[in-house]
Amino acid sequence: MTVKRKGGESHPALVPALAPEASGSGRAALGTAQESRLSRGRLVAALDALLSKRNVTLAARDLGLQTSALSRLLAQMREEFGDPLFIRSGRGLVPTPFAEALRPRVQALARGIDALFEPSMERPAPDETFDPRWNVPTAIDAPPLRVRPAGLLEGQPSPAQIDAKLDGIAPDAPAQDRLARHIGVLGVAGGGHGRPLTAEEAEEAMTIILAGEADPVQVGALLGMMRMRGSTAPELAGMVRAMRAHVAAGLGRTIQADIDWPCFTSPNYHNPPWFFHAARLVAQAGHRVLLHGSTGCSAASGRYEFIAPTVGIPVCSNAREIAAALAGPRIAYAPLAALSPQIYRLIGLHRLTQTRSAVFEAVHLLKPSKAKTSLLGAAKPTYRELHRDAARILGWKHMAVLGSVRDVAQFTPFRSSSIHRLVNGEAEDLILPACMDEPPPTPRPRGTSLEYWQGVWTGAVRDARAERIIIGTAAFALFALPGATGPAFADALRLAERLWKARLGQTAPAARIPG
Repeated sequence: MTVKRKGGESHPALVPALAPEASGSGRAALGTAQESRLSRGRLVAALDALLSKRNVTLAARDLGLQTSALSRLLAQMREEFGDPLFIRSGRGLVPTPFAEALRPRVQALARGIDALFEPSMERPAPDETFDPRWNVPTAIDAPPLRVRPAGLLEGQPSPAQIDAKLDGIAPDAPAQDRLARHIGVLGVAGGGHGRPLTAEEAEEAMTIILAGEADPVQVGALLGMMRMRGSTAPELAGMVRAMRAHVAAGLGRTIQADIDWPCFTSPNYHNPPWFFHAARLVAQAGHRVLLHGSTGCSAASGRYEFIAPTVGIPVCSNAREIAAALAGPRIAYAPLAALSPQIYRLIGLHRLTQTRSAVFEAVHLLKPSKAKTSLLGAAKPTYRELHRDAARILGWKHMAVLGSVRDVAQFTPFRSSSIHRLVNGEAEDLILPACMDEPPPTPRPRGTSLEYWQGVWTGAVRDARAERIIIGTAAFALFALPGATGPAFADALRLAERLWKARLGQTAPAARIPG
């Protein structure tokens, strides 16, 4: 819409003058009523923009408001209507069924406001060739327009009938019937608009899929509907609960680690994984680090399984091997294909759909061990808060989501970085400024990327840029450990520097970040 207002003040031209006799309580009541009407007009404009953009920042820009001002209006709308109106998801704001029901009326009101302030069009001069007396209605009695509602075609049930049918599926119904109910909730419940799943519904749906009891069509329908709507934090939390229970059934729940480090990257990501070297530094400082992940299901799916042993990181496929590695070198890599073939194959569906499903987001929160903290990377800004919100629902106390160019926690010290973290269960947002200027690129010698990657660790290759990334990433990991506070990042960076210099001697310095 085109009407724009800034701030919360009333425009004097829009407030009618009070009659001289209006005074006292009558004057106050009239003023309150007028202010209420003005306020509600602003809410209509704000709600129309939010329904259109599904993003607070973009809607505020469209209205000419600050993002904080529109957020306050959204809070006021939620209080006025008694409904959340929007739920945050990976694809922006998802309107609730109540907000969707309001959409036609809100759009009509917004168009009316726009039309009111549009310049009036000059009426064309009357055509002198026609006598006004000719302008009479037809005398033919035409019947009303004949239509057939689409909901009645082929005996299709109405949305209300579908809702009633879905509600009639009992909790002890067959697995495919229960999964069908959750798919129906996403698509047709709530008067035809659907709604996101609750955490409990998402958990049951994923449990059925991981148990191998879902029809292939149901798997595609569920993940496709969630993709189109955008996953919400409760949905991710429910999926993660099911995934963690599935992994624990084979792995157990007794593995203890200090840092959980998911590393799920695309096979098309060809940059060297410097975060592996950073994890080694953290392990040499005495902290137990569990890396787990995959690089898709293509011909490059075993990339991390291949490179980890070349630098002394054990590749583990069961609880006994992981526990031994964490007790010995204090670092291990667990491939997703070993932790859960079912989840691995769900990710592999990307080859058939060429779209990222909600499984791609949930798997970062898998945390197969009882780790003190988790380090996540998120390229999309919306996923950073989404992951943290899901972690809070799961009851996590500590985690750090790093704004990264890839969905893995690898710190770039040459530019400012955002960190969305949990500290004792409380959300905290940080912006870490650039620590240094970016060194010039180092000409790479002849040899394979693997040889180059190994050479940076051994010192056979000097690459100042790669070294700073490794040190910065190790500092980020140390900083994220429980006990580290905001100003301690500089201390973590100095410790990471010492760890890097002492890496070949395999001797950790005495100073440690508490964890």
